[in-house]
Amino acid sequence: MNEIIAEMRLPTQELRDDIPFFTKVLGMKMDMIYPADDPQVAVFSGHGLRLCIDRAASEPPGTLRILCDDPDGFADGQRRLTAPNGTRIEIEERHPPMVMPKTVHSFVVRRLKDQAPWVIGRAGMHYRDLVPDRLGGSIIASHIRIPDGGPVPDMVHFHRVGFQLIFCIHGWVDVLYEDQGDKMRLTAGDCFIQPPEIRHRVLEASDNVQVIEIGVPAEHVTEIDHDMTLPTQHLRPEREWQGQRFVYNRAEGAAWQPFRLPGFDCRDTTIAANTKGVAGVQVVRPATGAGDPVWAAHDTDIHFTFVMNGSVTLEGEGRDPYPLEQGDAFVIPPGMQTRLSAASADLELLEVSLPGVFKTTLMQAGAEPGAEPA
Repeated sequence: MNEIIAEMRLPTQELRDDIPFFTKVLGMKMDMIYPADDPQVAVFSGHGLRLCIDRAASEPPGTLRILCDDPDGFADGQRRLTAPNGTRIEIEERHPPMVMPKTVHSFVVRRLKDQAPWVIGRAGMHYRDLVPDRLGGSIIASHIRIPDGGPVPDMVHFHRVGFQLIFCIHGWVDVLYEDQGDKMRLTAGDCFIQPPEIRHRVLEASDNVQVIEIGVPAEHVTEIDHDMTLPTQHLRPEREWQGQRFVYNRAEGAAWQPFRLPGFDCRDTTIAANTKGVAGVQVVRPATGAGDPVWAAHDTDIHFTFVMNGSVTLEGEGRDPYPLEQGDAFVIPPGMQTRLSAASADLELLEVSLPGVFKTTLMQAGAEPGAEPA
């Protein structure tokens, strides 16, 4: 097969001025120059790029972004330059540090019957936004579905993220993960935690598979890994990525215990332990013989809940009650007193908190909001 080379063409008015800039300032190599008696074209290469600077080019000069690990050590620390031919040069970090925005707390209720739009995202998946204001950019919570089952057109990829949860609420999906062995099938009630930058690939899904995906922060980069093949040859279940371990938690056979709120039980997904407290994820259901609901407040930064099954009423201080049902979601800000009442027997809630360990303050039984804690 013949070698194929792609290059970008840029205009110039005076090639003699551009040569020292692209070679000395930007550190590129000049590979060609012609014609010899009156040079009109010069070709430069470097930093994974090939440039053809041509006096006959009529297009505008454009912008060249150079990504490097040490921007301050490149081009004498200049971040914005303009070449003699007018090309704008931007020097940026190749892997900029992840910015965790400060949470803008708000009380959010998102109901399925309000018909929030589904949008088509990566690999043809449908996305519904569960926290539209994203709490100032600190979190994205998505209800994701794949209407038609079968192979998923996905590639090996990873996310530059602080925390990411995949919780299946309907159907099944097969996924491969770096250093975790053969494909794993996520079914309703199961969840994965995808540690930062773990390579993975979605293989196949059932008809109408649905998952809840939580990502922190809301805006994070997804990168394709063209070199890695999954599954990898090593099985390393204890490996950590930025202090977090991969979790495959299954609903089948899970142990239930009393929840932090009276009248409910929960099953823990082990995510708090495996993220060293970055986040906590629990499934909640009504306890047998539950008494009257109580008002409570929490002190964690982010507190998100999704109604997976059944119905419940969310009451909040100074708010009208919200009757909630399957597909609805809500966020409770720290310090706000709320209570869950009129829970159906088949109620199941998915609760996600960041950080995973926090304090809950219960009010006196039968007391209204503003009463002294129990």
